[in-house]
Parts: sequence; C-alpha cells; structure tokens
Amino acid sequence: MSATVTNEYGKVTYADSVIAFIAGQSAAECYGLVGMAQKNVGEGITSIFKNDGGTSKGVEVVTDGSDMVSIKLYVTVKYGVSLAAVAENVIDKVKYNVENDTGLKVKSVDIVVQGIQL
Repeated sequence: MSATVTNEYGKVTYADSVIAFIAGQSAAECYGLVGMAQKNVGEGITSIFKNDGGTSKGVEVVTDGSDMVSIKLYVTVKYGVSLAAVAENVIDKVKYNVENDTGLKVKSVDIVVQGIQL
C-alpha cells in the first residue's frame, strides 16, 4: 500500500519502498549494527533480480493509506554490544528520520535480530 500526508496545499502519497529506503539508510548508520538481514529465503532470491542497491533489504513497512506507518527491521548486530542499546538507537534514529523526511507518523519500529557477527 502507501501512506498519505494531507495538508492545506494538497496531499503527498509515499510508496512503501520510499519509506523502506529511508528506514534502511537510517538504520545502516547506527553503531553496533553490522547490516540488514534477509526476512526470509524468498527475499534472498528476489534480491538477486532487484536493482535497488539493497537499501530496502531487511525492511518491512506496513501502511494503511493513512499517515501512520509501522516498520519492522531485520538486522545483524556486532558481537559484544548491548542489544538493548543498539535497538534503542536504531528505533530512535529510524523514527526521527522517517517522520522528519516525510511528515508521516511512525506508530512502531520493531527490531528483529536475525544474527550476531563475531
């Protein structure tokens, strides 16, 4: 689906892929995060054929056509860092950047740790 922001000048509709791009880039900048992980085997196969630079890999966006959005991130973290601290940092940064860049309201940011890299 998509998310829409309406103001006095009109409305702006954001595709899920745009929100996923912003969330993926924001998460990738956080300390302790090694990278984004694949959600499932199917994503691994389709990523071979997609040419988005891997920016939406490991990002799941749920929208309902309103200005509310929920984001789920599948990540790999560095061994030895506090998972709670990394998750809190990622959540804060993703929420801030998506809301600041789009004007949408982020209902939730969920982190799924898929792996730990030594």
